[in-house]
Amino acid sequence: MADGIIDLALVKEFYANLYSSEGPSPKQARVRGHLVKIDVENLNTFLETPVVIEEGETLPTYSSYCKLPTDYREIEAALCIPGRVFILNAEGHPGRILKKDLTTLALVWSVLSYSNLAPTSHTSDLTVDRAKLIFIAQSNSFRLGFPGLITALCRAQGVVSDSLTFESLSPVIDLAYIRKNCWNLDDLTVAFWGG
Repeated sequence: MADGIIDLALVKEFYANLYSSEGPSPKQARVRGHLVKIDVENLNTFLETPVVIEEGETLPTYSSYCKLPTDYREIEAALCIPGRVFILNAEGHPGRILKKDLTTLALVWSVLSYSNLAPTSHTSDLTVDRAKLIFIAQSNSFRLGFPGLITALCRAQGVVSDSLTFESLSPVIDLAYIRKNCWNLDDLTVAFWGG
C-alpha cells in the first residue's frame, strides 16, 4: 500500500462477508456493493506477480510444497541454529521450535509472518505450520500482507471508505529493528559491522 494506511472497517466487512459455513473457503466477498476477489489469478494480477508453474507441474511452488511430506530435518537446518531442533509433542512428533533456537534470519521472517503473512498473538515459538510457512517464504520470497492487501484490493475495486478507523502498517523492519528484536546472539552465522 502506497499510503501505509489500513482501513479496519473495510477489512472487518470483507471478512464478515467472506465467511461460509459450508464447503471450502470462498474466494470472493462483497464489500459495500463491490465484489472483491481473492483467488490466485486476481491476487497475482493485483500484485503484479505472475503464477510460475514449473514445466511438468500443475501447481505453483508453494502449493506443490504443501502437498509434499514434511522434511523436518530440512526445516531445522534452514531455521535453527546448528544443534537446535524441533521440540517434540506428546506423541513424539515435531511440535514447535523455540524462539531462542532460531537463526537471526528465521527470527526476521517470523516477525514478518506474525505481522504480515498470518497474524497471530502467539509469538514465543514456531508451530510446525508456521515453521513450514517461514521455511518456504525464506527460501522463495513469498509475501502477502493481509490487512493492507485487503484494504488495497477493496480500493482497487472502487470501494469508498467512509471510515475514521485507520491503522498504520507495522514499522519498517530495518537493521536497527533486527538488532534490537531479532538478533540471536547464539547464531554465529550473523555478524553486524560495528556490533
